[in-house]
Amino acid sequence: MNTKAFVLLSGGIDSSTALAYAVRDCGRESVTAISIDYGQRHRKEMKHAHAVSQWFHVPHEIHEIVGVPKVMLTDPLVAVPNISYGEIIGVSPTYVPFRNGQLISRIAGIAAHRIEELNNAEKEAGLADELLPELWTGLIYFGAHAEDAAGDAYPDCRLDFVGAMGAAVYIGTYQQVRIRAPLIEMYKGEIITAGHKLGVPWHLTWSCYVGGEKHCGVCPTCRARKAGFKSAGLLDPTEYAT
Repeated sequence: MNTKAFVLLSGGIDSSTALAYAVRDCGRESVTAISIDYGQRHRKEMKHAHAVSQWFHVPHEIHEIVGVPKVMLTDPLVAVPNISYGEIIGVSPTYVPFRNGQLISRIAGIAAHRIEELNNAEKEAGLADELLPELWTGLIYFGAHAEDAAGDAYPDCRLDFVGAMGAAVYIGTYQQVRIRAPLIEMYKGEIITAGHKLGVPWHLTWSCYVGGEKHCGVCPTCRARKAGFKSAGLLDPTEYAT
């Protein structure tokens, strides 16, 4: 069978590394990067996602989810906390209810439709038969990792959540689409180390939830970015406001 990879790409460190894995595993000609506009205050991340996609020479698409409730990441009037993830107890203040479930569902629908189109085209061309009804399958690359799942700050990054969503996607797409989460057991420093080896252009990525001209340097994602580069022993190319 042939595989098409669909990468859920925000333009940050984790999703950009997931994109690098997809390119390594499937070849850039089989990869499509997909960003989701869900009304996030830091929409500029999608510009960075496009830049990262161009770096890897893969097509980039932006799709929408409308009606996401107003919470910190979707309401620019709410202040972004000046704390590290290590100081967060329980649910993260930057948590968007079921965000990853919504994003995975959106990209799964796109992937299922694309794979169905490819297989229908093969059948019409006489290249598929009853013994091999599908010539194409899909893989969704998703950058969930251990650091976000720690302490249940983001329950939709936990291994059991990703496993459950993977089962739902597989069943709901007639076994044509699977989820792959290559970073699920990694922490930020490990992700940066892996991404560095795969050629991720860190200078093109965006992490900050504030969405200003520069990375703010003090929000949870900026702090995690700084700590990750330090842990990996690599130079952080980011220009921070603070």
